[in-house]
Amino acid sequence: MKPTPFPQLLHAFFHDWLVQQRNVSHHTVLSYRDSWRLFLRFVAARKTKSVAALGLTDLTAVEVLAFLQHTEQERKASIGTRNCRLAALRSFFKFVADREPLALAHCAEVLRIPTKQAPEAEICSLNEDEITSILAQPDRTSIEGRRDHVLLAVLYNTGARIQEALNLSPGNLRLKSPFHVRLFGKGRKERMSPLWPETVALLKEFLKRQPRAEDERIFVNRYGSPLGAAGVRFKLKQYVAAAARKVPSLAAKKISPHTFRHATAVGLVSAGVDVTVIRSWLGHASLDTTNRYARADLETKRKALAKVDGSAKLGKPPRWKRDAEIMAWLNSL
Repeated sequence: MKPTPFPQLLHAFFHDWLVQQRNVSHHTVLSYRDSWRLFLRFVAARKTKSVAALGLTDLTAVEVLAFLQHTEQERKASIGTRNCRLAALRSFFKFVADREPLALAHCAEVLRIPTKQAPEAEICSLNEDEITSILAQPDRTSIEGRRDHVLLAVLYNTGARIQEALNLSPGNLRLKSPFHVRLFGKGRKERMSPLWPETVALLKEFLKRQPRAEDERIFVNRYGSPLGAAGVRFKLKQYVAAAARKVPSLAAKKISPHTFRHATAVGLVSAGVDVTVIRSWLGHASLDTTNRYARADLETKRKALAKVDGSAKLGKPPRWKRDAEIMAWLNSL
């Protein structure tokens, strides 16, 4: 049986498997596409071939490992990005393994490449003064300044991911009681997020000045095209730099649109909102992700510690403190 040509397999993977059968989001398709573009260019350069001349036999586990190393060391990408690139490649090879029995061993070598464990970074959040200072920076006398102010307010109110907020249209908003916004997150999961009256007032005023059809994007650039995440990051960097002159603590923080999501989560934890509600609010797939914010909220920990009666006697120390030998303690478990 003649093997299926690589270009045909790649086309079937994206068009038939990802889009037609799995119905993944457009964002996922673009992410996988970018990974494959980088990988194919990398392999073509190593083998001094054109991308069009590459075959499945050129895409070995050795090449995948070299590409992942290049991603981290040369492109200075994070371990998380490295793992995302690997996920895009592995998904294709799993697809091929199910359809090309003769390529099973070849695909298995790639599928055995493990994801890399990354140290859990400290969550960067924002306190109330920092958020207020950043929100005060956009020039609200200009169209772009009003847009940026409303967008940042929506990010903080809802804890939305940046692309979730940028995808909003008037049809996603309910600006009469009960106020809420409908967000579409990862895996096309839909969730409702309540809106504060202050955020509703900002949105109403903005849409009054800049009317949109029900299915049109609310946040657009100066040319009327949908605003991109890169543009938001660029503008936010300027606002943070200006705000840091008034609130010096901002200068030591690496702020991105996602930081507002962190701030929302930590604020909800501080307010005593149940962690399962926060999970639903933020659209987390796993409760473990939400629990990170509970661990990060040092202020809540300090308040809890202040309630402890320090005059009480501790009594016996924990057993692991009393056993001199660590092995003795382990044996006692």
